[in-house]
Formats: sequence, C-alpha cells, structure tokens
Amino acid sequence: MRSTLESMSIALGQRVTVVAEDLGGAWLLLMAVFRDLWRRPSYPRLIVEQIYHIGVKSSGLVLITAAFTGMVMALQFGLGLEKFGGKLYVPKIVSLSIVREIGPVFCSLMLAARVGAGIASEIASMVVTQQIDAIRVLGTSPIKRIVIPRFVGCLISLPILCTMGDIVGIAGAMLVGVTELGLDPSFFYNKVVTTVTLLDLLTGLGKSVFFAFSIALTACYYGLNVKGGTRGVGQTTTKAVVVASMSILISDFFLTKLFFVLFEKG
Repeated sequence: MRSTLESMSIALGQRVTVVAEDLGGAWLLLMAVFRDLWRRPSYPRLIVEQIYHIGVKSSGLVLITAAFTGMVMALQFGLGLEKFGGKLYVPKIVSLSIVREIGPVFCSLMLAARVGAGIASEIASMVVTQQIDAIRVLGTSPIKRIVIPRFVGCLISLPILCTMGDIVGIAGAMLVGVTELGLDPSFFYNKVVTTVTLLDLLTGLGKSVFFAFSIALTACYYGLNVKGGTRGVGQTTTKAVVVASMSILISDFFLTKLFFVLFEKG
C-alpha cells in the first residue's frame, strides 16, 4: 500500500512538473513573439501564405460545420419548445447561442483540429530534419520566419471565419425554422436582428481572438519542442490538438464569466 502511494505521488509530481514546464515554455515563446513582432525584417508574403492556408482552405470545413450546427439547434429547440408553445422563441435562442458561444467555439475547435495539427506536424518535421537549425545558421530568427506568420495568420483568419460561421449558422437555422417549424422568414429575420446586439458580436469576436492565440501558441510550442525523432512528430501533433481543444473549452468558461462581469453587470 505504501509503495503504491509513493509511486502515485511520484507519477503525479512528474505530471505536474511537465505541465509547469509546458506552461513556462509557452509563456517564453509568447514573449519572444511579442518581442520580435515589430522588429525588422518582416515577411508579409509568409503572412499572406498562412492566411490562405489557415483561413481560405479552412472555410469550407468551418462553414459546413456552422450551417449544420445551426440547423440542428433550430430543430432541437423548435421541437422541444413546441410542446410548451414556445416555438416563436427559437430565433432568439439560436441566434444568441450561435453568436456568443457555439460559433466561436465550434469554429475554433475545427481550426484546432485542422490547422493546429498541420502547424505542429510541419514545425516538428522541420525540427527533426534540422531545418530550424539551418535557419539559425543563416542568421535568421525562426520566430520571425516560422512562428510569427502562423500567429498573425491565425489572428486574422479565425475572427473572419467565426463571423462567416455565425452568418451561415443563423441562415441554416432560418432554413430549418421556415421549412420544418413553419416560421415566417421575415419574422425569423426580424427577431434575429432585434435580438443580436453589437456587444454580442464583439463578445464572440473577442473569444475567437483568444482562441486563435491558444491554437497558434500550442501548435508552435509543441512543434518546436518535439522529442523522439520522426516518431515524436505524430505524438507532438496529437498532443497539440488535444491541448489546444482543451484550452478552448476551458478558457471559454472563464471568458464568458469575464465578459458577463465586465459588460452585463456593468
């Protein structure tokens, strides 16, 4: 019994140490990004390429997910509220849920799965094949050429994708509301316009910016700190996606609470 407790304590201590090291390393990487962001030389072409790879190539996945999420929500809320005569509240509930929570979170999770995995595996492969060392030998900062373009690409792409996802999700909900629930299209549109405020939109966009930081930081950190050679690339990719997804879901709660305290109570 005593040996079991000791082994559990050792395992727990090692796990806490690893988590603390990862948090400290991610913080140092974030500080290096902020330090080198405004220094020359800059690489606008690399940023444009990342916006294309992160934003444009992810638009189909994000929009399809948003459309069917809005359709499912409208159907579920409509069928549930219809029993209590509350079907007319579907536009308000669905639009607010999508703009404030579902849109930013689902778009970010899709981006974490697709882009986070791609960034982590790409950078990890560069580390394993010593391309990062070659960049340093040439006198160029890997932070500026590799990390910063992906950070900026995520920060620009994710809010735009979330905005597009909100629009498509509400449109999908309207489609189901009209065809399945028998709601009038003008009634649905008017309820959405009068319910969703600028503060709701800014809340969702604020969350998407923070989620973009989480995705880019997690993917770049684990990619740069890959261990175990080529075998470690797969493990690093999996870890980056899992940690980024968990950080999105956990931070969503605290961001929701923060925005409520700052704006709703104020």
